[in-house]
Amino acid sequence: MTRDDILYGRLKLWQPDEGPRVNMDTVLLAAYVRLKSRGESYFVELGAATGAISLMLALRFTKNFRVLGLEIQPELEELAQRNRLESGLDDRVSFRRMDIREYRALPAGSFDGLVVNPPYEEEGRGRKSPSETVSIARQSVCCTLRDVVEAASWFLKNKGRFFAVCRVDRMAEFLALMVGKKLEPKRIRLVHPKAGDRANLFLVEALKGGGAGLTVEPPLFVHNGSGEYTRELLQAYELEGLR
Repeated sequence: MTRDDILYGRLKLWQPDEGPRVNMDTVLLAAYVRLKSRGESYFVELGAATGAISLMLALRFTKNFRVLGLEIQPELEELAQRNRLESGLDDRVSFRRMDIREYRALPAGSFDGLVVNPPYEEEGRGRKSPSETVSIARQSVCCTLRDVVEAASWFLKNKGRFFAVCRVDRMAEFLALMVGKKLEPKRIRLVHPKAGDRANLFLVEALKGGGAGLTVEPPLFVHNGSGEYTRELLQAYELEGLR
């Protein structure tokens, strides 16, 4: 394991040497979340791994925000619990060992918002990782996009908000699944390695029971023409998140 500084040291996180680790996708998703209500917000994270996104959100939204992270792998859930306690955010963040395909174990409509960084690889496609931990996190071994959307539809209240990051080559499939479960996409932002390159990721916010109407936001470029990180990308590592 390593203990790493996240968000310029505002959060310290224990992570496995092999397995899910915080990367740019993780940070972008946490930075993309917006709270619409001034009242209390109760979120759930699907596939919380070591708890990074849940903890980053608790740092960003310091008042009236709580989050429950669900994780199927015992060793990752144990690390998430350790990170929760050592972060000092344990009063607003909790974790539970759970297979999200068994979503009916929790009451329907329990949450105001949901975040997920789902496995990017389609089930049965590509070369399976020799690491079981990596395979579960990235290759739909225990969770498909359909599983994610079905769980989200169950967990969210009416007008609850769904936030996700995924690869562009699965965007059409993912959006179609959302609409089929009454999770109406409202915002999308494409992420490009640099100007002139094709997008490889997208961020999406959907609204359960929302009406039609989608905003495609300006693209986010990771690198500028000099190969340096762009100002917008670096904003994701600040507590204010993406503008």
